[in-house]
Amino acid sequence: MFESPPFWMWILGFLLVLGPLVTLHELGHYLVGRWCGVRADAFSIGFGKELFGITDKRGTRWKISALPLGGYVQFAGDMNPASQPSEEWLALPEQERAKTFQAQPLWQRALIVAAGPVTNLLIAIGILAAFNFAYGKLNIPPVIALVQEDSAAAKAGLDIGDRVIAVNGDPIESFDELRDIVVPNPGTDVDLTVEREGAQKEYSFTIPTLVEQDRFGNEFQVGRLGVGSSPGEIIAVGPVEAITLAFKQTGDIMVMMVQGVWQIITGRRPVDELGGPIKIAKYSGEQLSLGWRQFVSFAALISINLAFINLLPIPALDGGHLAFYAAEALRRKPASARSQEWAFRLGIAFVLSLMVFVTVNDVISLPIFGS
Repeated sequence: MFESPPFWMWILGFLLVLGPLVTLHELGHYLVGRWCGVRADAFSIGFGKELFGITDKRGTRWKISALPLGGYVQFAGDMNPASQPSEEWLALPEQERAKTFQAQPLWQRALIVAAGPVTNLLIAIGILAAFNFAYGKLNIPPVIALVQEDSAAAKAGLDIGDRVIAVNGDPIESFDELRDIVVPNPGTDVDLTVEREGAQKEYSFTIPTLVEQDRFGNEFQVGRLGVGSSPGEIIAVGPVEAITLAFKQTGDIMVMMVQGVWQIITGRRPVDELGGPIKIAKYSGEQLSLGWRQFVSFAALISINLAFINLLPIPALDGGHLAFYAAEALRRKPASARSQEWAFRLGIAFVLSLMVFVTVNDVISLPIFGS
């Protein structure tokens, strides 16, 4: 087992991951806002007190703030958390008001809000596509080459040479597809359709839950059937296939995140698997210690995670704004300013409470509190 990397590597990894990803996320908001004709008053990396910054010729204050846990773009006229018109906004001269966020049509406001998470997804897709193009894709046929003794697969009757052709009725073409269904879903009932000597057989069982440790001692609950595959082969891919594959990989990761959150909500996974800034710093340092390829892959995963979190329909997050815009499109009028204000206050309270909870989780999980 590797020793945990030094604390300075945690800090460096954290800054190298979150710094660029948050900056690019906010830059997505900013650039689409500019394209829509909205003036930005401030572009901040971090929250709280400004450490240093400059003001450009358009009047935008570009700054680094004290708390490096995110960032924001403050558009002109953004005078309340719900970004709703106020008396102060109505008092602005018409020419100045036209450059504010609230003055834009609904579809442009939605584009500006969605641009941040979409940028994070495009970053991840770009990284994964580059890796696919540079290193090719691993093709492993869904043929069982190993069955562990006393495993769920052995007890169910699976045998070496069996070809898994479907899981829960959905056809699969590679061993990776089987793994992506089994590993993140411990405790789930699964039906396998297997081809053996030209005949199809059906097997049903519950995916066993195992607690595994990585080389740094981090524990994870995973599902294991107890089967193995052949090594497979690396197949070169062209740029179009590399991008197509990257879109699929990103979508698969998003699905796994949704499944993970639902498993925590339903009690199938412990809440201590939720992580905050300290755990991100820890994992960032660990991946950085393994080399640039592992670190960049981890950055792609965090970028997808940032997009996923921001798209949740929680007031105060991008997804909360988009949910209100969707309701406004359906109702043909916005929700009342008072209801939106209360929703965003509750959303901020929820997000802050969650941050406190995951930070406490992170601290408790540190090695100094281990047994």
